[in-house]
Amino acid sequence: MCTYSTEKIDVAASSGKGPDGWFPLRTATVYYDHPVHAPDAHTVNIDFLNPDRGPGARVAVELSLDSARALLEALQVTVERAKHH
Repeated sequence: MCTYSTEKIDVAASSGKGPDGWFPLRTATVYYDHPVHAPDAHTVNIDFLNPDRGPGARVAVELSLDSARALLEALQVTVERAKHH
């Protein structure tokens, strides 16, 4: 794999849902690379993980650039609105 850009963050007080139900998340890694499943040549990929729980404690997302931009915009709008609650 040829990861072009990688950002890793801690995501305390967060949860993800996998095949065995909900579990606490610890990290999120965002990177631009070849996808495993999505049809594009490159995608923005997000892996939400809890390494303490093994490889099954992972939620993976592969987004086209357009979908990643739309998600980024939706997150920004939602976070700004949340300031007022």
